[in-house]
Amino acid sequence: MESYKRDFIQFLEGAGVLKFGDFTAKSGRKIPYFINAGDIKTGDQISKLGEFYAKAYFDKIGNKKTVLYGPAYKGIPIAVSVACALSKENLDVPFFFNRKEEKDHGEGGVFVGYKPVAGEEIVIVEDVITAGTAIRESMAILSSLKDTKVAACFVMVDRKEKGQTEKSAMAEVGEEFGFPVYSVVDVYDIIEYLEEDEKNKENVDRIKAYLAVNGAKA
Repeated sequence: MESYKRDFIQFLEGAGVLKFGDFTAKSGRKIPYFINAGDIKTGDQISKLGEFYAKAYFDKIGNKKTVLYGPAYKGIPIAVSVACALSKENLDVPFFFNRKEEKDHGEGGVFVGYKPVAGEEIVIVEDVITAGTAIRESMAILSSLKDTKVAACFVMVDRKEKGQTEKSAMAEVGEEFGFPVYSVVDVYDIIEYLEEDEKNKENVDRIKAYLAVNGAKA
């Protein structure tokens, strides 16, 4: 495993973002592990998270300037931290996010921050994709922006779960909307990391059993 992947998984576990147990995902599935960006609680943690996303951004997109979109609520601090991390590497990109409820006073509207203009490309930054539900919600919200294009989506972890078909949710989203979905690590990286310590055997077995039922076939 690449060292940055191990570093990232250690970071997620140390920050309490990666947990093991019994959880219910947004998709309604009962899952044996949970990725929750809402557990990022300090300036140092959110700064480091942004740096990992920025590394993935440069690896996949390069120095191309886009507009970052962070879906409310967990995507908001991610978008801010990624923008800060990119700026430290001399790539200054704008960012924006949405409100859960459209504002009918003041500046109004559903978006806060930068207002994308025609011809600009948007990159969505999310915490995780399970069945693709959150991304489809984001695309419905972003559809109000005329003549803009979503170029990519970045998430912390590819759960490698099937979506509405036997394909992975990330692959389905990419095919449905025509843009790639990238992750810093995937669930098999997490399994490889856990298998380095025998004390993690129960969690490894539970995740493998879950993937045997819900894992994507392609």
